[in-house]
Amino acid sequence: MPKFNFVFSGVSKASSKSKIELFVIEKAKALREEAKISQSELAFALGVSNGFIGQVESSKSPSKYNLDHIDKLAKIFKCSPKEFLPDSSLNKDSEEPLP
Repeated sequence: MPKFNFVFSGVSKASSKSKIELFVIEKAKALREEAKISQSELAFALGVSNGFIGQVESSKSPSKYNLDHIDKLAKIFKCSPKEFLPDSSLNKDSEEPLP
């Protein structure tokens, strides 16, 4: 059976996460694995559904962490919310001015 990659509004579902969102997800995943916490255990601690962490960590799902999640992740991993953000912009190639 052939696989189809559907595109909505010019963005494929597989690439619907921005560079900054992927950075946050990878940082949270690294901390989770370092602490030997399962996706299910982290979901419980965050107060989200059992499958949410798996969806966030999957490139096939548009699910991602929001600022409240980042704040709770910082508390869980005993660090600053700043730990989930890069030191500088990830959009260095962009020359678009801010609104």
